Amino acid sequence: MPEVSIITPVYNSSKFLAQTIESVFAQTFTDWEWLITDDQSTDDSVKMIQELNDHRIKLTISEKNGGAGHARNLSLEKATGRFITFLDADDYWEPNFLEEMVAFMKKENAELAYSNYARCDENLSPKIEDFKADKEVTFGNLLKTCRLSLLSSMYDSQRVGIEFFPEGSKREDHVMWLNLLKKISVGKPLPKTMAKYRMHATSISRKKTNIMKDQYLVYKDFMKFSTAKSLYYTANWALNGFMKYSKLFN
Repeated sequence: MPEVSIITPVYNSSKFLAQTIESVFAQTFTDWEWLITDDQSTDDSVKMIQELNDHRIKLTISEKNGGAGHARNLSLEKATGRFITFLDADDYWEPNFLEEMVAFMKKENAELAYSNYARCDENLSPKIEDFKADKEVTFGNLLKTCRLSLLSSMYDSQRVGIEFFPEGSKREDHVMWLNLLKKISVGKPLPKTMAKYRMHATSISRKKTNIMKDQYLVYKDFMKFSTAKSLYYTANWALNGFMKYSKLFN
C-alpha cells in the first residue's frame, strides 16, 4: 500500500496536463499512487495519460460526464493510501510538496493539514499575493470561508476515513471539507508555499455573484441550516471571498 493517494479529475485538460504530470514526477517523495479519472474528455488527455509508463498511475474512464466531484469519487473508491491529497489537471506542485506535507502530518499528529499556495495566471506567473495558511481550520470558521484548497491540503484516511464529494452541488469541495471537519476538531496550517493555482479568467470560482445561490444551498440543503442561518453564512462567505481575491486586501 502506498503512503499517499493523489486524486485527479481530468476533462479536456491537455493544455495544462503536461505541466501537472511534470510536477508529480518531480516529487522528492515517491511512495504514492496517482488515481486519475477522465470525465469523458474529447481531446488528447486520455492518450497523454496512457502514454505514461508508471505502475503507480491508475486511470479510470468515467462512463458518463458527471463533473469533477463525481470523477474524484470514482478515484476515491479505489484509493489505498493513508494520506489523501488532490491535484486538479491544471494545477502544479513544488517538488517538495508531498515530502513536506507527510512529514508535517506525522510531526503534528494531524488528521488534516493545508499549506500556502501561489495564485498565478495561466502561465504560472504570480498574479496576486500567495494565499496564506495562517489559521487553524475548524468546522465553525470554515462555514464563513473555505480556507482549504484541494491542491494544498491533505488528510489522514486511516484516522478519519474516506470523505466523498456530494452529488448535486456546484460547491462540492466546500461541502466535503465541512463534512470532514464534523469528524475532527481542527486542521493545521503549514505556512510554506508549495503549490501553484491557476486563476483562469473564466473560472466559475472567481465569479462570486454567480454562485451565491449555490453557496446558500451549501448551508440550506447540505448542512440543513435554517433560512436565516443560511443567509447569514452566505453573506459572510461573500465578504470573505471578496477579501480573499481582492488585491486591496492582499
